[in-house]
Amino acid sequence: MIRKINLSIYLKAYFLFLFVFFFGLVQAQNTAITVSGLLKDKKDKAPLSYANVILKAKKDSSFIAGTVCNEEGRYVLSQVKPGSYLLVYQLVGYKQKIQPVYIGSLSPNIELSLVELEANETALNELVINGKQDEVNSKLDKKSFSIENNISNTGGSVLQAMQNLPGVSVQDGKVQLRGNDKVMVLIDGKQTALTGFGSQNSLDNIPASSIEKIEIINNPSAKYDANGNAGIINIVYKKTKKEGWSGKAGLTGGLGANWIKKENLPGIRPQYQNTPKINPALSLNYTKKKISAFVQGDYLYTHTLNKNEFVTRTYDNDTVIQQQTKRNRNTGFLNTSAGIDYALNSQDHFTVSGLFGREKILDNGDEPFYYGNSETPYRLWQFLEDEIKTTVAFNSAFQHQYKEPGRVLKIGFNYTFHREDEKYYFQNKYPSYTGLDSFKLISDERVGDLTIDYIKPLKYGRFETGMKFRRRVIPTNMNFIPGLNSPLDTNAGGWATYKETIPAVYGTYVYESAKLEAEIGLRVEFVDLNYEVNPNHNTYKSDGYTYFQPFPNLRLAYKLNENNKFTAFYNRRVDRPNELDIRIFPKYDDAEVIKVGNPALKPQFTNSFELAFKNSHDKGYFYASVFHKIVDGTITRISVTDGVSPLIYAVSQNADRSYQTGTECLFSRKVNAWYSFNFNLVAYHKKIDAFEVNNKYPISTTFIVAAQEINSGNAKWVSQFHFKNKINLQASAVYLAPDIIPQGKTNGRFTLDIGLKKSVQNGRGEWVLNATDLLNTMVMKKEIQGVGFHYTATDYYETQVIRLGYSYKF
Repeated sequence: MIRKINLSIYLKAYFLFLFVFFFGLVQAQNTAITVSGLLKDKKDKAPLSYANVILKAKKDSSFIAGTVCNEEGRYVLSQVKPGSYLLVYQLVGYKQKIQPVYIGSLSPNIELSLVELEANETALNELVINGKQDEVNSKLDKKSFSIENNISNTGGSVLQAMQNLPGVSVQDGKVQLRGNDKVMVLIDGKQTALTGFGSQNSLDNIPASSIEKIEIINNPSAKYDANGNAGIINIVYKKTKKEGWSGKAGLTGGLGANWIKKENLPGIRPQYQNTPKINPALSLNYTKKKISAFVQGDYLYTHTLNKNEFVTRTYDNDTVIQQQTKRNRNTGFLNTSAGIDYALNSQDHFTVSGLFGREKILDNGDEPFYYGNSETPYRLWQFLEDEIKTTVAFNSAFQHQYKEPGRVLKIGFNYTFHREDEKYYFQNKYPSYTGLDSFKLISDERVGDLTIDYIKPLKYGRFETGMKFRRRVIPTNMNFIPGLNSPLDTNAGGWATYKETIPAVYGTYVYESAKLEAEIGLRVEFVDLNYEVNPNHNTYKSDGYTYFQPFPNLRLAYKLNENNKFTAFYNRRVDRPNELDIRIFPKYDDAEVIKVGNPALKPQFTNSFELAFKNSHDKGYFYASVFHKIVDGTITRISVTDGVSPLIYAVSQNADRSYQTGTECLFSRKVNAWYSFNFNLVAYHKKIDAFEVNNKYPISTTFIVAAQEINSGNAKWVSQFHFKNKINLQASAVYLAPDIIPQGKTNGRFTLDIGLKKSVQNGRGEWVLNATDLLNTMVMKKEIQGVGFHYTATDYYETQVIRLGYSYKF
């Protein structure tokens, strides 16, 4: 529930802190000169990150100072005395440039004009770079991982590719950061319905072949939406700005479920085996003077043993029910995107892009139910799900680059349409009759985002500010079609409409000196959410919430030297219930464990604290952090019975307060020319306080849920082997410790992935052979202690896939 606060006092205290903080920074400044500028590629105007900038005395070329450009291509030289100098710009693959410069004494801050370096084509053709950039950036708030380097998951989905990333785990089809699934997923820095607004959608069906890299942001700044307390995952699509035509084509095929983990219970259809996977991909890019255009498309076709769960339910009256849920899934996902970037002049750029995605899912499922140890089922539930998800997104952006390097104005508009067209057909078989039931659901999501961002470089950093306005509407209609003795709750159907309006503004100040860094920001959001329910619904009524809340963030860093740095973080974030969390219609993909939303659900608010350290050296780096989160109004699902039937209802609810305290470390090292590795460990303590809630569906029930706590985490070891003849091998070992879930816990799991890559045709062609879960050991087990029952569930779903693929760059 939302707690009332005196907002005026909160804001006054915060701005007083801002004033004191900024005043202290101003007092600390000195009269020495700060020289700054921007470095870009001469052809494609891309920022030249990590280029060397050296200041030398003009009279004898003696060394005065030096620095490295940041990710935006910006460099800063502090404490420079007035005089005549030479500035030397250097970057591997580019021609060195020397620029004479005079530093006067009239201004304490000098912004030099833009410098562009010309690529050394000869050097680029002859040189092969085997090293790679540190995954953890200089601010310690973001980790970046190249999909190309993730050999063991090439040809799979984005979700599969994420499983080997540090700090990431996957449970029930959702990605988690440090054991938390409240993650905001972006595509090229923007939210779309393809990956979900506030939740996670379709990540298991987006081909990884279209992705360049994945960024993980555990401590987002105020410029990002406040949603997602675990952090942000940004999926960056491939784009090339090479002059003229360029592109890449590839084809990957594979087989999954190569042997049976556990045989079916008698009397049901066979489970999938040797399931085919096909992933063709094509990308084209064209760059000519002022125009840069791209087109790319992927198709991922798979058969999958999506679920093979064996459940034992035991009720307080000693009734025991055994069941199996087997789901054979066919999926076809088409993903295409295109865009044009046009330079109106040297300062103004306009970009238009679009995305189309179509996902076709066919599920054939069987659920036999047995009393006790009986060998004859008392019920067989068979279903066919026929679902089509269609996504269309349009993005437009205008950028004005002022004459002062680094000073930028950006204006963008994004529109997304997402249709969910779902049909379920059931056969409800009892010894005495067979009922034929079905339902049809249509949901149309429309989202419009208007954003304005402004960046102003300052003497010792920069200032960023902006605004965002979102309007989101999701009308949904559920039509139940009952058969003989139907178990469907036909009075819980009808229509419902989700309406969300969010205006937000933010401001961020960044300060940097030789030893200190600081970033302080504030985002203020107003949210008005209305969920309109048809008046004929048998349980729920229209509901919603409104809040006006501040979301501050703070980052303070101290550099011991060039290789060692401490950084402290604080941020406040929110997790707003997604439309699926409050959707009022019961979901019957499991005949006797039924999920239902709750329109009375409210947001959860999180305060996060973190202290991080990074040590860099020429062979790699070591990163470590400790973190603590306090969550109020924790969103969860509570499982209850109606006290009459064996049916279990999993209903969305707000618990009270929960906590997570833990540590993460990442050690990356190049041992020698042929072997390198990185090791990641995440360990944490989770606790959920006891709470009391009222479930309204299917009947009003008030109950108390006991407190839960556990020590958990995960460990990953990724090894890279570089052999002769351009052959690379990757092996990834992952262990996931037992963890708590609502009213229960999961078991520990282990998996081993392996991949082999061979470069051919002078580096233009590439063969990849890989296997996920090579030992077929990934089995998901859950134990749930509900109200009036408890159950154990073990899922032997498909995890082992062997793939072979080829790609060619042109």
